[in-house]
Amino acid sequence: MLGLPDQVRACLFDLDGVLTRTAKVHAAAWKEMFDDYLRRRAQDDGTPFVPFDAVRDYDAYVDGRPRADGIRTFLASRGISLPEGGPDDPPGTATVHGLGIRKNDLLLRRIREDGVEAYEGSVDYVRAAGEAGLRLAVVSSSANCRAVLDAAGIADLFDERIDGTVAKTQRLPGKPAPDTYLAGARALGAEPGAAAVFEDALAGVEAGRAGGFGLVVGVDRTGQADELRRHGADVVVQDLSELLERR
Repeated sequence: MLGLPDQVRACLFDLDGVLTRTAKVHAAAWKEMFDDYLRRRAQDDGTPFVPFDAVRDYDAYVDGRPRADGIRTFLASRGISLPEGGPDDPPGTATVHGLGIRKNDLLLRRIREDGVEAYEGSVDYVRAAGEAGLRLAVVSSSANCRAVLDAAGIADLFDERIDGTVAKTQRLPGKPAPDTYLAGARALGAEPGAAAVFEDALAGVEAGRAGGFGLVVGVDRTGQADELRRHGADVVVQDLSELLERR
């Protein structure tokens, strides 16, 4: 009834872009932060300013990754390496931590001002999965996962949450490594083969494939269905409600 293999007993959901309409908010915050930094760097170096692309750069280097990994990966694509810095760096400092703090401040401001909306089809699917007796977890690289779930009013739908804070505490590598999804399956008492992963990010479906999960569902919100399949999705849908319609 849920479009899942018979052996699946647990569902692991990414947050941004799968459950909530926050991927665009994240992309906008990333763009504002990176463009500020890249503009300053170009002025200092006397080189042309090339802005962060909120679609191509976001999908390729940032989406689904822990914040610091996204910063390192994108900057490496521009041939830039910054010192790590520390958690006390002022926002916007030219360090990995400083840029990360600035991005997080921008994100939280946008969430406060604009709120968070959940995808109705995803909420319907999560409720149906819970009613069918499946165990449910959110697996997100975001340290703001709980705040976003609360703002969207869906925190009580899930049995477990593996987020950026948990990953840091447990020293779990971020996506595309499978470790956070494997931790989610363990928290639900399920073997990977008995769990399904639901992801919209290329790094996330890679993580699902690498973890040997029973099914990896790619959620295509931005017209990248072929890329999701190439990176590891077994099934691609535009909305989770499509899986309910297959009953």
